[in-house]
Amino acid sequence: MTGWIGWPLERVVLLLLGLMFLMIFVQVTMFHYRQNFRHWSMWIPVLATPVDGLALVTLAFYNADWLRVVLAVLMGASLVAGVFGSIMHVRGVGERVGGYEVRNFLVGPPAALPGLITISSLLGLFLLYWS
Repeated sequence: MTGWIGWPLERVVLLLLGLMFLMIFVQVTMFHYRQNFRHWSMWIPVLATPVDGLALVTLAFYNADWLRVVLAVLMGASLVAGVFGSIMHVRGVGERVGGYEVRNFLVGPPAALPGLITISSLLGLFLLYWS
């Protein structure tokens, strides 16, 4: 247990952010599997989030410059994918019967989940470049 004593906040947040990406992977996989991967873009978060999560967790335990570069590219790509996913999800809500009604936001594609990926990726980039 003494290995955790003295960890800087950046390292702890990297670990927690990596675990969060792995949890997002579980959720997004279930949602997209439920919809039978009807659109090719549904594979993007299913493939990207576990890679992001594992890279973040690895960086928390093994601080290497090359890994920071790889992670910066991954976080940038996930940020763009999150924005694209937000557009697709909001568009998907509008395609349901009744359009942009409140009930379609409740039962349609989760409009907030791609935003969570976007914000998490942005946090990862802040961790890499702010410290």
